[in-house]
Amino acid sequence: MKKILGALSIFVLAACSNKDQFVLNGELINNDQVKKVFLYEGGEVVDSAFLNDDNKFRFRRTAPIPQFYNLKVGENNYFFVLSNGEEVSFKANIKDPSGNYEVIGSEISSKIKEFSEINTRYSAISREIEGEFQMRLKKEPSKEKEIRDELFVKYKNNLDQFSKEVLAFANRNVNNLAGFYAISSLDPAEYEAEMMAYADTIKDKFPKNAAVRDFVTHMAELKPLMVGQKAPDFELMDQKGKTVKLSDFRGKYTLVDFWASWCVPCREENPNIVKQYNTYKDRNFTILGVSLDNNQAAWLKAIKDDQLTWTHVSDLQAWNSKAAELYKISSIPASFLLNPEGIIVAKNLRGQKLADFLEKTL
Repeated sequence: MKKILGALSIFVLAACSNKDQFVLNGELINNDQVKKVFLYEGGEVVDSAFLNDDNKFRFRRTAPIPQFYNLKVGENNYFFVLSNGEEVSFKANIKDPSGNYEVIGSEISSKIKEFSEINTRYSAISREIEGEFQMRLKKEPSKEKEIRDELFVKYKNNLDQFSKEVLAFANRNVNNLAGFYAISSLDPAEYEAEMMAYADTIKDKFPKNAAVRDFVTHMAELKPLMVGQKAPDFELMDQKGKTVKLSDFRGKYTLVDFWASWCVPCREENPNIVKQYNTYKDRNFTILGVSLDNNQAAWLKAIKDDQLTWTHVSDLQAWNSKAAELYKISSIPASFLLNPEGIIVAKNLRGQKLADFLEKTL
């Protein structure tokens, strides 16, 4: 009787243990280099495992609610959503250039794999375009701009198609974390409205997930900066130490341009901005340049070299700039176009889009 009870107690303990943790079993095919794999959660290593002689490994961890995990295998990364009670099998051929892998036992992780395949497909096209650019540039270095402009159209079309698939996938999976995982890959500058709407949809679905909470909070912080909102006022010093307020520009269409001397895409866009300024400066249009430099000499030199003849301000605090923090700037170039009443009417217009908007509006 004691033996039977002992056996039952072991069984009960094992059953409880399985419910209180997840198990991730992994196997690598064609592996002759990787000896150890790492499990990340929230960007930090939370566990690691050595491979056995059969190139297999196992993780056991606790996740009371579904959590994102990144399995790092050599230079490759594989993403999962795992929670207690799941026993998941993972298998990958690390020499497969497609990055394909197998996952069984986790429905949401299988959906993430589905999205990874979408991402891989479009990433391959982007690499092909980059390869074509390098090959043609090598043959005709004097035609760099023409080649870049031509291939940018192909690149943008590929990116737009990818983004459409991202949105479709995210909306199909709005009730699980795979949808959130997908929507996070979009460019907020291009898909701000869609991402804000998604944040509103999922804000009560995953209240205990830290990544979702951060996303929802960030989207809420951006709402005051949406098109149709009044632009927050700020004041900074110009090149001569004079205080300049954004509200000083009321009465004109004003492009608030966040840039820096060290920002290559900013400098590449400057000729277009100069062209638009010279075209429309006598038609109730002006520009306020807000620099994220921390080197005054470099800032002033860039203004002179690029012939930027409009008003410029900076507190020379780089990413800690008061204006950059107020406008939630996370990358540059970034811009806000305000109407004469100080209302945001467009954001991040560059190249032909800026020209078209100004031609239509002014």
